[in-house]
Amino acid sequence: QVQLVESGGGLVQAGGSLRLSCAASGRTLSSYAMGWFRQAPGKEREFVGAINWNGGYTYYADSVKGRFTISRDNAKNTVYLQMNSLKPEDTAVYSCAGAYSRSYYYTFRASNECDYWGQGTQVTVSS
Repeated sequence: QVQLVESGGGLVQAGGSLRLSCAASGRTLSSYAMGWFRQAPGKEREFVGAINWNGGYTYYADSVKGRFTISRDNAKNTVYLQMNSLKPEDTAVYSCAGAYSRSYYYTFRASNECDYWGQGTQVTVSS
């Protein structure tokens, strides 16, 4: 089993930046595509972005493309979400997730592809 723990959430003003971290224990992440989802109150869970097993390929939702960057350090068993130019509509609970890699290039789009989830961290962007 893989345990995922997010950190780095908090309160930030619009236009600011935050970096979220997702630390894994139990197993190495090197065989997993990793990514981030978010969910605001009253809304469905939304895909944010994902990264393939070795960090060479990424895919982002249009809503965050150009502002958010996913990276990973497999030696540290950690995945990151750098969030820049934050907007109030980015306010949500952000969760990291992992899916066993199906190919060299594999990145996921949907939550039902994922095998492991973190507990989530709150990000609040004030106007």
